Parts: sequence; structure tokens; C-alpha cells
Amino acid sequence: MVILLGFFFRRASGDRPRRGGREWAAALLLTVLCLISPARAIEPGDLTFTVTPELPAGGSAYAREMVLLRLRGVYRTQILLEEVRQPALVNFSWTQLGRDHWGRTRMPDGQMALEFERTIAVFPQHTGTFTIDPFVHRLTINDNGERKQIDVRSEAVPFPVATWTGETGGPDVAEPWWLPARDVAITDHWDPDPETIKMGETARRIVVLEAQGMLAEGLPPRPVMRTRGIVTFAGPVKRETLITPSGPVARATYQWDVKPGVREVIPLDAIKIPWFDTVSRTMREAEIPARQIGGGLPDREGDLKPPAPAGWPVLAAAALAAFGLGLALLGYGTGQGRLRLDRGEARALKRAASANDPRAFRAAFGQATRAHPDLAALWRDDPEIAARLETLDAHLFGAGPTSAPDLTRLATALTRPRRPVAGPLAPEPKLAPLDGPLAKA
Repeated sequence: MVILLGFFFRRASGDRPRRGGREWAAALLLTVLCLISPARAIEPGDLTFTVTPELPAGGSAYAREMVLLRLRGVYRTQILLEEVRQPALVNFSWTQLGRDHWGRTRMPDGQMALEFERTIAVFPQHTGTFTIDPFVHRLTINDNGERKQIDVRSEAVPFPVATWTGETGGPDVAEPWWLPARDVAITDHWDPDPETIKMGETARRIVVLEAQGMLAEGLPPRPVMRTRGIVTFAGPVKRETLITPSGPVARATYQWDVKPGVREVIPLDAIKIPWFDTVSRTMREAEIPARQIGGGLPDREGDLKPPAPAGWPVLAAAALAAFGLGLALLGYGTGQGRLRLDRGEARALKRAASANDPRAFRAAFGQATRAHPDLAALWRDDPEIAARLETLDAHLFGAGPTSAPDLTRLATALTRPRRPVAGPLAPEPKLAPLDGPLAKA
């Protein structure tokens, strides 16, 4: 052992590049600890491996609902190599959440042991009672100075999947689409605004649906957007799954190109998407908001024709009015016009407020903020608006339960026209104080 330690110290001092000094010192310390710690025989209770499903409060999940499996191993021995062998989850879809975690834990007798943790999200595909076969953690250990390979097995886990008893819906019917999730959010974006397009022009609509606690394959197909007077061209559907420590987040992006075929204003009805809240165990609804095509700009040929020439009396009256307005502006002083949201943005805020939907309101506010940075600065400087927005964010994203603000009053405040803050006045001329005495003289 003395020769081996001398070899390690010689390598750490001069034979290895300096940038790896910390890693080399850690490896040296681990080697020394392994050499000086006495090897001991494996006793009952030294190696334990458990698999625990986090089932809902009722004790049974529904088909395609996410359940987390917590794998935990506690080992009071030296581990040289390890490998987890997973059973064939025939009736489940699954994904691992993050990397394995290794640490140290204290045993009931006060001694320290190695702790292994892994989290797997499983999704049962059918109704019934299933069994998750044992997981096997294959360890290569140091058993009383002898290198040995041993398999530590978990217990089989019963896994009941409940039958849906609701009046409508459920995982076994085709319509409506079964969507079990912890939370669902929808964002709706148009380019350009649908109220500004005229017959023959095209607007692109992009709807993003996000569901927490789901895989992307479980999201519904593209909703049907059809109404009289428009032609729609559906684009490809993009699906992706984002892995987070609390579970996967599924995201689907739906796209349409919309072209009006008539000159009238065309209403687009809202599209409701029912989903099952796996936290409260109740059915809820998410909504792709209703919109209006046309009506924001003149879309009739008569409106676009140049006006007929005005007579001399009309021109004289207009000249007098313009002269009076110019005098008024000179008396008031030059300044900028008022800032306000456009009609579509204001309608989106008021619609979310009337539906008492904080998430839709926050999404509409975010789009308005990005489109109007000057207005956003004025909102931040308004104490009442800033306080209500802070309450809204605490309600949506805070750790504890908080009540939402009065969305109707907040929408009224945000859609009110505002005058921009005037710039600094020009500095007073330095000779101005001298003008008074000279003028009096």
C-alpha cells in the first residue's frame, strides 16, 4: 500500500496536467479511503431496493394518466459498478425523468449508507388491474475483500387502473379526446390580425397547446376550424415532449392559413377542448378564443373610392376649422398623441376578463406588452396596475394559493388610452434673468 500511495502522490505532483488537479486529488482521496476502510461481509438489510408508485388520492389512476414511479436503493457496502434492469412494461408507456441521483443517507442504527434514486413516469394504456414486475439493480460490490456481482430485486407492485364513471367522455370513447393533465394552457397568435384582412388576403393562425404531465403522443389531433365564408389550409402539426423534474410537458403546435371568401365580417366561434384535471380529479375546459375576420379596416370597394370634390363653402369651412385647430395646438404646446392598444388586443383582454380566465388574460397581456413597449413602460409606472399585475402573477405562478385580481377592472385600466410621458424641457437660456431688468429700464 505504501508503494501504491507513493505512486499516486508522484503522479498528482508532477506527472498530470495542473487543470486536472482537483479531479486527481478526489480520485486519490477515494482510493485512500477504500484502502484504509475495512471490508465487511454483506448482512441482511444491507442492500434494499424499492419501487413506489405515486397513485392519486383515490388509489387508482385512469388510462393514459401519468403516475410517477420512485426507485430507491439503500446500500451499506462498497459499490464498484451498477446497472438497473427494467422489466418489460407491456401495458404502459414510460419515460425517465432526468438522471439517476446518488447520495448518502443515515440508517436507523446511525451508520451511513449509499442512496440511489431514479424517477420514471408511466402511463397505463388500458383499464384493469396490472402488476409491475420487479426491477433488478445489478451491483458489483466488494464483499469482505472479494469482488462479487449481486442482483438486488424490488417487490412486484400491483397497479390498478380505474374505469371511468363520468357521464360523458373518458379514456375509452373517441369523442371528446381524452386529455388527462395537471394543467393545460393555450396561446393563439395571428399574423396579421384577422380583423385587418380583406377578401382574397390570407392570415396565418398558430395555436400552441401545452399539457403538463403528458407525452406529446397523447395530445389531441388538430382541431377543426370551419365556418361559412372562409377557406382554410391546415399546416403540419408539430409535437414535442419537454422533460422536467416534475414530469413531462407535452406541446403541440397547430397551424392554419385562413382566407376570407366573402366581403362580410366573419365570426369564428371559440373551440373548446375538455381535459381531466389530475390534481383536482375534475373535468375542465380549455378554449381557443373566438375571433373575427374582417371589420377592422374598410373592406368594401365603395369605402376605398376617392371622395367627390368638395365645393367652395365646404373648403372654406374646413380651412377655418384647420386654422382654429392650429391656434389651439399652438396654445396647448406640441406633444405626442395618445397610446392605446389596437382593437384586437383590447378585445382579447376583455374577453379573457369576462370569462374570468387568468391564464388567457396573462397570455393576452404578454402579447400586448411585446407589441407596445411604450405602453408597457407606462403600465409599470402606474402603481395600481403594477399591484394588480403582481397579484395576477402570484395567483398563476406563486408557490402558495392566492386569489386572482379583478380582471374586469384590470382590463379597463389596460385598454384606457394613455398620454406618453413628455420629454425634458429645453433648459432656460442663461441670459433670461438679464432680460427683465433691461426691459424695465
